[in-house]
Amino acid sequence: MFLERFINYLQFEKRYSPHTVTAYRADLEQFFAHINHPEILITQPSEITHHHIRNWMVDMMDNGISARTVNRRVAVLRKYFKFLLQSQLISANPTAKIQTPKTPRRLPVVVETDKLVNKLDQDVGTDFDKLRDKLIVELLFGTGIRLAELVGLKESDINNYEGTIKVLGKRNKERIIPINKELKRVMAEYLELKKNQNFNNNSLTLVVTNKGVNAYPKFIYLKVKAYLSDISTQDKKSPHVLRHTFATSLLNKGADLNAIKELLGHASLSATQVYTHNSVERLKSIYKQAHPKA
Repeated sequence: MFLERFINYLQFEKRYSPHTVTAYRADLEQFFAHINHPEILITQPSEITHHHIRNWMVDMMDNGISARTVNRRVAVLRKYFKFLLQSQLISANPTAKIQTPKTPRRLPVVVETDKLVNKLDQDVGTDFDKLRDKLIVELLFGTGIRLAELVGLKESDINNYEGTIKVLGKRNKERIIPINKELKRVMAEYLELKKNQNFNNNSLTLVVTNKGVNAYPKFIYLKVKAYLSDISTQDKKSPHVLRHTFATSLLNKGADLNAIKELLGHASLSATQVYTHNSVERLKSIYKQAHPKA
């Protein structure tokens, strides 16, 4: 099915992140498992029609898969067949006739900034674990970087003189993000503590575990979840919630949408515009509370 050829294209030409490539592979393998059913038995991509894809979509929805997940998997399939068409491995794209189910617009989940700021303002002393966990949250909330970007952040990416960090985003695109004075202070304290831990491996990655090895996504996720559990009862407490909170906070304070787009590393403005809906909901709430006829 030319899967490895497509995966190599994503890795080396499109320069997708390892996480994205893994997700694409999993979605495609799930589709291939469906069409390799004894009742279907497809062996070549040229044999796949829009009927097979529609049957796959129906099968997913019958099994309780959400419309959002179905749409994501179909989007992966579209890219796969577009690649095959451009590579002249097929003569027609079977996804051209596919219509995906509508999904309700979902607003970004954020945490209350006042509670978060108060929590971050608390002194954690010189305990390495506590200061490291605080730095993780300060970085995610203070810069809006993604989980994968935080994991890949190196000590050499920090420019204390300029007050910036260099981030390697999606498709290996670099961007420079300013950091606030408090984040600079916490970072300096953390790096000094990290140096004094005398870790054997001397990792140059910024965030490390208690053993001094490079932090990994699940490690960061659990630290953020535990930190946010002290200030929020909402179900979603992921690193991406802090990215949403960063963007929403900037927008609520009057930041230009294009500037937020650059800080977040979005490829297009449409991805950033979702945060305007949160601001509209906030204005509605203020209006209802303040206007005598609301």
